[in-house]
Amino acid sequence: MTLTLGHYLSLGAMLFALSVIGIFLNRRNLIVLLMAIELMLLAVNMNFVAFSYYLQDMNGQIFVFFILTVAAAESAIGLAILVLLFRNKSNINVEELNTLKG
Repeated sequence: MTLTLGHYLSLGAMLFALSVIGIFLNRRNLIVLLMAIELMLLAVNMNFVAFSYYLQDMNGQIFVFFILTVAAAESAIGLAILVLLFRNKSNINVEELNTLKG
């Protein structure tokens, strides 16, 4: 049995749907929200790599490296903000964190 493009796209769609469900079901814990966003980015990256391999074009794989770099920076900054909020409020419940409102 060989894996086709449809297999990769269906797995990417399932991962994306799982991350969307994770975002909508759990709106309290900020760490779980960040993990769901990262899972969403990884599902999109897998689709980029699958299309890049299927079309024999390296542009999709190069684009994935840029997305992973931005996602790593976003995770680092998000976790730094999370640590600072936990030090100040001693709580990471999203509903109680209203200090960032304008």
